[in-house]
Amino acid sequence: MNGPVIFSAESDPAIRFHEVTKDFSTFDDPKHRLAKALGFATDAGRRFRALDGVSFEVRKGETLGIIGRNGAGKSTLLQILCGTLEPTQGSVYIQGRFAALLELGAGFNPEFTGRENVYLNASLLGLSEDEIDDRFDAIREFADIGDFFDRPVKTYSSGMYVRLAFSVAVHTEPDVLVIDEALSVGDIRFQMKCLARIERLRASGATILFVSHSLEQIKRFCQTAVWLESGRVKLRGDASFVADRFRDSELGAEVPIDNVGNARVPQSLPARIQSVSVSREYMEPFQDLSVEVRYSVLDPAIEGLLVGVAIKTLDDLHIFGPNTYLERIVIPQLQGEHRIEYRIPALPLLSGTYRIDVGLFTDKGLVCLDYISGAGKLIVSAPYFSEGLVYIEHQWRVHEG
Repeated sequence: MNGPVIFSAESDPAIRFHEVTKDFSTFDDPKHRLAKALGFATDAGRRFRALDGVSFEVRKGETLGIIGRNGAGKSTLLQILCGTLEPTQGSVYIQGRFAALLELGAGFNPEFTGRENVYLNASLLGLSEDEIDDRFDAIREFADIGDFFDRPVKTYSSGMYVRLAFSVAVHTEPDVLVIDEALSVGDIRFQMKCLARIERLRASGATILFVSHSLEQIKRFCQTAVWLESGRVKLRGDASFVADRFRDSELGAEVPIDNVGNARVPQSLPARIQSVSVSREYMEPFQDLSVEVRYSVLDPAIEGLLVGVAIKTLDDLHIFGPNTYLERIVIPQLQGEHRIEYRIPALPLLSGTYRIDVGLFTDKGLVCLDYISGAGKLIVSAPYFSEGLVYIEHQWRVHEG
């Protein structure tokens, strides 16, 4: 297969991966690798299967998230999707104009200036010179790299590469956009800017395939998700469900754990949760409950902070989860430590054991800065008087005759 097949039948999905397998040969001796590259038969190599029968479809206008640990096969999948690798078996189909933001600088000539690379890269993505002229100012403004725009891209930082590459990709107005972890190289404010632009593309009907280690971005931004493990699809379906199952798996595996057993994030982020205190662990229905969240802001330029508190069952059913943005509560964003309290005057949970998750986000909840799963535990006990998870006010009426 020479790259993805582009088709246009309206009834077909925007992306179709069908039984895709990719094998690589590995060699201990460089001579054997060279012989293989030159087309000479050799049995000295070992086969490594990076993808093993992967299948999925993405409907038009849908955003699909791809998650998995390092080495799970995500990069191989994306390279096959973009046509830079050919599958050993299987087929890939894409409908419409296609743009991808993968490896830093892909499609750029390092000797060319940013200006020259705009024309080079946009033409590779299918725009005519007149179309590039029409969108040139918008591309330059969005990239926002100042005087570097007229310097060779070999002098760029990784963040500048991403800014220019993303700007070109989204201004081609693709029908299908593929984005991997390259966005994570940019600063938080640029990520927010990119996510807002992706949201506009999605609202206009574009199909997006989104690879991210941020499970909150996957849950809030994607409708569906695929979890890759050892080159195979371990789970696919609703994005929140798949992301939560992956998080559960990671919490029992190789996730950094603090001294109270919570997953932690790197402390270099612009804001993070310092502590969470829950007013009670044992309670009866309709008692009050308070959750105190202490957080610190390290970067005074960060904007749009919000705190979310979620009550979940132990098997991860999300019962209730408001956040300060949705309820129009402005929380402190100045540099330093801050404290907010979340209070439920009469919690209507029925008997059972529940957990409390707390997250610190920005960009309307799309960018997760810190998240503590199981920050608190609730054990609700009461004499039997109803069934279910929560008590809902209701009435009975008996009509005679």
